[in-house]
Amino acid sequence: MASTSLQILGLVLALLGWAGGAMVCAAPLWRVTAFIGNSLVRAQVAWEGLWMSCVVQSTGEIQCKAYDSVLALPGDLQAARVLCLLALMLCALALALGVLGAKCTRCLGRPSLKARVGQVSGALFVLAGFLYLIPICWTAHAIIRDFYDPAVADPHKRELGPALFLGWGMSALLLIGGALLVLGSAPPGGGPALAFGSGRAKSSPVKPAEGEEPGKGYV
Repeated sequence: MASTSLQILGLVLALLGWAGGAMVCAAPLWRVTAFIGNSLVRAQVAWEGLWMSCVVQSTGEIQCKAYDSVLALPGDLQAARVLCLLALMLCALALALGVLGAKCTRCLGRPSLKARVGQVSGALFVLAGFLYLIPICWTAHAIIRDFYDPAVADPHKRELGPALFLGWGMSALLLIGGALLVLGSAPPGGGPALAFGSGRAKSSPVKPAEGEEPGKGYV
């Protein structure tokens, strides 16, 4: 069925977005050194992420160090951490609900309940995609703002890291996958049941009028 195919495709895309989003959150490539100006030391390239910062030497040696204090971090970095972790947890919950609500599984008996659970799963994936977008767009805006700010020295200016571009792609996968999951989990259309307790409608017999022979009808 087309709806089952939409469900499976939505789950696959959302799963890819979840795995890629986890890589984006852990990667130290959100901010990279901007090669501008004459005072910049080009022998070292700085990478900065949510959890650590790295320095790449011209010889190819990479030295990474986790941030020493969480409370000493800027407020936007702390908020980005919280949003990314919340998005990861929402994806885990949405994946579990998506498996339960999939039409190709037999976890839940009632089709209406499975459809509702599948739609909730898709909505959670969409919400997780938006939560990923907030810190990524926020960080990109801060980088672009500081890059064109003349008050910021050239050695302190940064470029958009590859993790941000990958994060935009993973957010798109979550949004598209969640939307497909919602569409594919829609309950089958149909009119209301005519009789309760059985799948077949029962017709009530028509009493003949007075003076009319039973079994004889007029058109």
